[in-house]
Amino acid sequence: MKMPDNGLSYSSQSTPGTSAFPIGDFCIDDSRLTKVLIVGAGFSGITAGIRFQQKLPDVGLTIYEKSAGVGGVWFNNKYPGLTCDVPSHSYQLTFEQKKDWSALYAPGPEIRQYLEDVVEKYKLTRYLKLKHEVVHAQYNEAAGRWHVRVRRQNAETGGLDELEDTADVLVCAMGSLSRWNWPDIEGLQEFKGTLYHSASFDPAEKTWQEVVEGWKDKRVGVIGVGSSALQLVATLQPRVKKVVNYVRGKTWFSGPFLVEAFQELLGRDPEVAGSYEFTSEELERLKNDPEFYQKFRMTLDTALMSMHPLTKPDSLMQLGAQEGLRRYLQQKLEKKPWIYEKLNPDYSVVCRRLTPGPGYLEALCSDSADFVSTTIRRITESGIETIDGEYQDLDIIFCATGYDASYRLPMKILGRNGVDLNDKWTPHPVTYLSIAVDSFPNMFLLLGPNSNIATGSILANMEAQVKYAVQATAKLQRERLKSIEAKPEAVRDFDQYLETYFSKTVHVEKCRSWYKGGKEDGRVVGLWPGSTLHALRTLANPRWEDSNYERLDPVENRFYWLGDGQTNAEKTLTGDRVWYLREPWLDAPSVPATSELHGVPQASKPP
Repeated sequence: MKMPDNGLSYSSQSTPGTSAFPIGDFCIDDSRLTKVLIVGAGFSGITAGIRFQQKLPDVGLTIYEKSAGVGGVWFNNKYPGLTCDVPSHSYQLTFEQKKDWSALYAPGPEIRQYLEDVVEKYKLTRYLKLKHEVVHAQYNEAAGRWHVRVRRQNAETGGLDELEDTADVLVCAMGSLSRWNWPDIEGLQEFKGTLYHSASFDPAEKTWQEVVEGWKDKRVGVIGVGSSALQLVATLQPRVKKVVNYVRGKTWFSGPFLVEAFQELLGRDPEVAGSYEFTSEELERLKNDPEFYQKFRMTLDTALMSMHPLTKPDSLMQLGAQEGLRRYLQQKLEKKPWIYEKLNPDYSVVCRRLTPGPGYLEALCSDSADFVSTTIRRITESGIETIDGEYQDLDIIFCATGYDASYRLPMKILGRNGVDLNDKWTPHPVTYLSIAVDSFPNMFLLLGPNSNIATGSILANMEAQVKYAVQATAKLQRERLKSIEAKPEAVRDFDQYLETYFSKTVHVEKCRSWYKGGKEDGRVVGLWPGSTLHALRTLANPRWEDSNYERLDPVENRFYWLGDGQTNAEKTLTGDRVWYLREPWLDAPSVPATSELHGVPQASKPP
């Protein structure tokens, strides 16, 4: 079907310019049931569930989650020492603020409980289907609907069944950290000890502390140097007989983010290294003193939102960070200076993700820890051998080797004309502003390709993406549209912008990073092209002209959706008919203070 210049297609063969057409027998605001299917119940899926039921008048909502609980990575990850690696008060939803986080860096179970509490508060359980994995989704062009297949376990037989479902709108909220990677190391599965991926550790009915209590005489190997590896090494070193950290490549380490601000805000002595946990007195003040809490939260967020110059090569902030972090690394590794030589990077700060790792460097310097930077040759039945012939006997191995960041989806998603999204995203993902893809109508991505943030708040960006998806769906409802779809030329232009933008940042330097799909070189597929605040400004006001549309009704006139000239409240004489006098419609301007007028040219009087 040919698209006219205005981006609209029609279902009828009526002649353009016809003066008469049938007026719709409906009100402009009559509700139209719109079914929304959300895939995933992590931060983004939960937020989408809240906002869709809040903002849309008549929505049928289903949230499919393949795991047995909500929380995404915070449900699936349970490894020893799991914590948030950014300040807890800056890692929560803007509209649901928890004031009693136990520590500056909250432990994983606390974040999971926070998300479970949010689900309970906003009554999302009625929409949730846990242990339901979406394995196939295909867009039906004639109906303008998505048809999905969902795999679940049969409660009676224990086998796997498939059910089918349909939706007007498909929201992909799987995120980028949902499929973990085993390392490609010879002999990995021959190990006779206990083998874990950091994402596969499950203490079952126990806590990780109870499990690790039995490891006092164990020798533990940790492969990796990302956030999970740092937390594992710092946590296990004082609790096991020996820990050996196998590290490939160099990386930057920072002290815990914003510790100085944390101590100053709480009135602690900045010269005294202390716990990152809040005291009972501090928690009471944060909970009961709104002004203090607001200052605490705003100060932390302001600092995080001021770090974007780090992404620019040779910026003063970048050069200062390199100098300061090298000094920090040398000081922390003074007992084992040879580790500094192995870790000291030859690329810029934030080329790959900067990780604080409290306690990690201290753990490496202990007598019960070894640091191995030599390449692993193979894993044997009883340990790890490196290419220099050295060998370590181990009882437990943790592979903290991250996730598949290639955006090759495990589920098949087929758009118009059977286009496979995985094929569309070869050799690299292409999107419209990270939230939509041409040939895939009525589909929105949350925390998909090019949506993560190198500095700032990822959750703020995610909330903006959710808002965009809700606004687009509201447009479908309001204007009686069958489909909304990003224009191919808009996707192409954004792809070109990404390539041009990142060429001027530190992210294109040679460093192995999930920002580049786990490669040292290549396309940046993980990051938004700019700061968090830049992303929020970009998504705040949708450019509807960047999309093509199909109308639901076989009428050519673009204003058919205006209906019979009235609202439902007027037609039925029910409901609120003075809503224009209430917020949010009523938007009262503030009166300028007299001081604001000084120095401002005043309009001249008319002649």
